[in-house]
Amino acid sequence: MDTYQKGTVFMSSLKPFISVGIDVGADISYMSIALPNQLIVGKPFKITHFNLSSLEKAVSAIKEAEEVYSLESRIFLESTGVYHYPLFCYLRDAGFHVYVINPIITKNSTNINIRKVHNDKFDSKKVALIGLKPDLKTSVIPSGLALDLRNLCREYYNLMDSRSAYVNKLQGQLRMVFPGFIKIFSKITANTSLAILDKFSSPKSFLDADKEDIIALIKQTARFGIKYAQTKYNAISSAAKAALTFGHSVPSNLILIRLYISFIRRYDDEIAAILSAMNKLVAANEDELFVKQIRLIQTIKGAGFLTAVTIMCEIGDFSVFRKPKQLFAYFGLDPDVKQSGNFTGSQHKMSKRGSALARRAIHTIALISIGKSKKAAPHNHVLHSYYQHKCKSKPKMVALGAVMHKVCNIIFAILRDNKEFAIISPDEHNRDYQLRLSQAA
Repeated sequence: MDTYQKGTVFMSSLKPFISVGIDVGADISYMSIALPNQLIVGKPFKITHFNLSSLEKAVSAIKEAEEVYSLESRIFLESTGVYHYPLFCYLRDAGFHVYVINPIITKNSTNINIRKVHNDKFDSKKVALIGLKPDLKTSVIPSGLALDLRNLCREYYNLMDSRSAYVNKLQGQLRMVFPGFIKIFSKITANTSLAILDKFSSPKSFLDADKEDIIALIKQTARFGIKYAQTKYNAISSAAKAALTFGHSVPSNLILIRLYISFIRRYDDEIAAILSAMNKLVAANEDELFVKQIRLIQTIKGAGFLTAVTIMCEIGDFSVFRKPKQLFAYFGLDPDVKQSGNFTGSQHKMSKRGSALARRAIHTIALISIGKSKKAAPHNHVLHSYYQHKCKSKPKMVALGAVMHKVCNIIFAILRDNKEFAIISPDEHNRDYQLRLSQAA
């Protein structure tokens, strides 16, 4: 078994049980046991993760409570990054029913003490009592394949964000030393750009160098021919001469420029390695449902391999979603609600409580969908028309948010129906819907 339990825990549909709450830490966790009448049994139990004897004592304590009270136990852990996963697997393999709780639930639960108390022992009691709630919703963590891809995918974005930070730092140094260089290439991180900056970090070193050597370097790295290399050389030469008048550098600037270039190149290598590992992992599991769902999302206009993997990794197990609104909320695309008494707020924004990476991927699909090709034809004429209609009465960002909702609807529909994406007009949708209603009658 390589998946977590699915669904929602409802006490009304279960026999009374002992609730074991564990507040998970990096190396040490605390465990508390609560009876169905919400009575905490004994003191919190300390579990040391790397101590096998401590783990065995925790298992014995739970089994002892089951024997004493003749009740089955259910263990609840708060999701804490990666720290809860080894403990979850250990307790699951020991034969217990183990569930993971979203930290938002534990954080927003009413304090069970009048005093303002926050420590690991108290939090373990709180988790145990939350486990007894009849309407408790537990998190669903996907299969090993999805978890494997998720780890790689999230690290990819972490590395990309770190790389972007160093690109910004590199541009900051160039604005002091070599201001005109930034606009010469389409990207400051292009191979030719980095090669020139690495070898000639200052305007003076560039002007002092042999012209033919620089042109040869540009031609070798850009591979666009001698004419392109000469044009770029002339542009850089002009920028270097201007930088001697408007520009200032100290030795540390040149050191940092070379340092940032080395970091960017290292990040590029690691990012390429992660992408390669993701492609190999997906290719090796084409028969798995999870990979088939990735391929379905790839059929959407604007969804490439990385975007599809990101969305599916953040969804995890699609089977737990029954309605599109549940997927909206999971991605944090649902509006926040402000209402009290006779007051109803009219200024609504996205809650953004869900997966930021999923929103990032859906935002990318939405932007491409409302864009146009080189021939000025919309990539998705239905979403493009919808966006234009919304822009007549709403700000552009609000209209884009509405398109993101539509994209989320599309993702839900193709995963639910297990069908590839096809652009269908609203009229065709309506005809299909009416046909299904008539057939059902």
